[in-house]
Amino acid sequence: MRIYKELFDKIIDPENLFSAWDKFRQGKRQKKDVQRFERNLEQNIFELHRGLRDKNYKHGHYESFFISDPKRRHIHKATVRDRILHHAIFKVLNPVFEPTFIPNSYSCRVGKGTHKGVNTLRSMLRKESQNNTRSCYILKCDVRKFFDSVDHDILLSTLRRRIKDPDTIWLLESVAESYVSELPNLFHNSSKGVPIGNLTSQLFANIYMNEFDQFIKHRLKVKYYARYTDDLVIISRDREYLQSLIPKLSAFLKDVLRLNFHPEKVNIHFYSKGVDFLGYVTFPHYILVRKRTKRRILRKFREQVDLYHKGEVNKERVEASLRSYLGVFSHADAYTLSRDLKNYFWLMT
Repeated sequence: MRIYKELFDKIIDPENLFSAWDKFRQGKRQKKDVQRFERNLEQNIFELHRGLRDKNYKHGHYESFFISDPKRRHIHKATVRDRILHHAIFKVLNPVFEPTFIPNSYSCRVGKGTHKGVNTLRSMLRKESQNNTRSCYILKCDVRKFFDSVDHDILLSTLRRRIKDPDTIWLLESVAESYVSELPNLFHNSSKGVPIGNLTSQLFANIYMNEFDQFIKHRLKVKYYARYTDDLVIISRDREYLQSLIPKLSAFLKDVLRLNFHPEKVNIHFYSKGVDFLGYVTFPHYILVRKRTKRRILRKFREQVDLYHKGEVNKERVEASLRSYLGVFSHADAYTLSRDLKNYFWLMT
């Protein structure tokens, strides 16, 4: 395993911080807090650099709010300064850990994402069912309150195995300890939780769950497995085999990562009944958009059209939303749904 000893200077280098700013501001130029930071951009970036260099930096507080996308999530948004630092950390650390991840982990990785995850699921199902000529089953599991349950001691211990740079570890500790979940810790006194709103949380999640991925692929020798953050699927023609995996997976999560499966979201499904994964329901001969996803898209698009009629957004904004939603539908057998959405747009605008 390769060890990294000199990452801190790369992270806090002003050139890296300015590059992180350019990445961060994409799509956020109209936000008031971003505009305020940009008014004195050079001063703010160099002030951040000096605070990091001199170890005077302290992570700020979070703005807390809820979103429904589609399920209700509690988001914690850091300050602009801190989010730029998150991008700077991600830019340097992601190449360090990316080669260690398994191919079938799809969250927050270049060239991955939900659509690639669904395509891989379909490919694995075709192979295991021998082009839909044999019955097969899917074990679906969901980690309970994953982001709020990430144990800081375990996360930092995992980071230290690869990073032997005290300054970088100090910085990562500052970021990790900037947020503490309100969930009771049933295991020991370590603090836990990473905020969903941080880019670093996505990287931390991949690093944390990579331990689980490696256990599944190399210890249990599972052939058909895919994961997106805290959602995972395992495919087999043998239902009893899948059933036998559940206690092994649960034990590893609890004993090694101090996580638990959601008790109501560990199920074995028959392929012909459809596999609900990453917003789509995959059947042997077709794929549908999940009903909840479809309802959310239609509701949000109607809201965009209403804002257009009130003069609060322009037609180009509505058209951009339409293209985005049609893109979601394009990955499923959703011709009628796409046609109806376009007709609604033409009729109402």
